Amino acid sequence: MNTSRSHGVDPGRRTVVVAAGTASVAAVLAACGNSKESSGSSTAEPSAHTTAATPTATTGGGTVLADTAEIPEGGGKIFADRHVVVTQPKAGEFKAFSSTCTHQGCTVSRVADGTIDCPCHGSKFNAATGAVVHGPATRPLPAKRITVAGGSIALTP
Repeated sequence: MNTSRSHGVDPGRRTVVVAAGTASVAAVLAACGNSKESSGSSTAEPSAHTTAATPTATTGGGTVLADTAEIPEGGGKIFADRHVVVTQPKAGEFKAFSSTCTHQGCTVSRVADGTIDCPCHGSKFNAATGAVVHGPATRPLPAKRITVAGGSIALTP
């Protein structure tokens, strides 16, 4: 009996289909993941108000993130390593929110014009309340606890 198949292991149809499906899912997840780069959007450019520096000081109230003078009035600063964004909606009023977009988990990229902006799909959040201003996100950014004392802003546990 002569067959055209070799005695090696040939992948079956099921193996090929599963492999193709797995590769497709991986590609989709990579495209929607927590990328710091944008796919053509000008809002994804690094902001002067983004930092990845690890805070070095601690107080009785938590880990010091910044001096109050570092947070611009009407703007904010993103602390990517602490997963928090601190805003100053009006003089002397400081707010803090998660820096993770509630749509698909991307890190927000800038604070400007009264909003906290996500580069992945264009969601915008109110810098004073964390509420959704522009979707596709449907849930607000969760508030984070901070204390302001002696000119310093500290993230509290």
